[in-house]
Amino acid sequence: MNSGPSGFSNAPVSKVAVIACGVASVIVGTQGGAKACSLCYQALVKKHQYWRVLTSSCIFSSTPELIFGLYLVYFFRVFERQIGSNKYSVFLLFSTVVATILNVVYVLVSKDPSPLGLSSGPYGLVFASFVQFFFDIPTSARFRLFGAQFSDKSFVYLAGLQLLLSAWKRSLIPGICGLLAGAAYRINLLGIRRIKLPEALASAATRVFAPLLPRGGASSSVNGRRASNPQYVGGLQGRGPALAPSAPVLLPPPEESIAMLVSMGFDRNRAIQALTQARNDMTAATNLLLEGQS
Repeated sequence: MNSGPSGFSNAPVSKVAVIACGVASVIVGTQGGAKACSLCYQALVKKHQYWRVLTSSCIFSSTPELIFGLYLVYFFRVFERQIGSNKYSVFLLFSTVVATILNVVYVLVSKDPSPLGLSSGPYGLVFASFVQFFFDIPTSARFRLFGAQFSDKSFVYLAGLQLLLSAWKRSLIPGICGLLAGAAYRINLLGIRRIKLPEALASAATRVFAPLLPRGGASSSVNGRRASNPQYVGGLQGRGPALAPSAPVLLPPPEESIAMLVSMGFDRNRAIQALTQARNDMTAATNLLLEGQS
């Protein structure tokens, strides 16, 4: 199974999530405060430390959780490429909020006196993504190892199992809450899958996180000038001023874009047709393919 091109190409929200959770976990962890960010009954009810509701969803409690958790957030960037950054942002917010609410309800109902509480970190996002991973990502290869049959998806499930059981009940409960959040998104609870962030909010978020996002990757140049549309090549020569070509030539679909769509489970020929029809726009091509499946 291929999760697409390496790096965070076409996955800026996943990049921000990995960097933000990683940096926050390292900074807090080096100060010895990682376990002080988790949800527990004493902190919420007796000490009124309500800020833990926010920190519990982004700061990992231990190094093993940090390693496996960030790997899975990085791996699941394939969903951002599949549905687009705007809808993926809605998925991230929905899964995090629903999982956090379920965690708080569990803490208040169980009244566990342990000061450790539940493991912290983006368990909601990670395990909600597993629900989509199970249904939307096809198995592309199977093999046998020590007499047991595995698929190319097995290693991702093993990483998730390691994270789920890393602190036993403390990590098991947040993982289950994440799975429930993923199931709620899957059944389109409250029509969540049709919701998009307002353009003004999306633009503001882009400006805030601009230092973390790639620059200059969406444009190309013709005779040393920046072209307004990266999909066309003018082929202009001479020393005169650069002019827009009267009949721009559309470049064939890039192999990287084709491989990305194939990794999402689409047929290669259909991926090429969709990219051609969408003038090599990945978002438009993905929408065309998804509409063809509905």
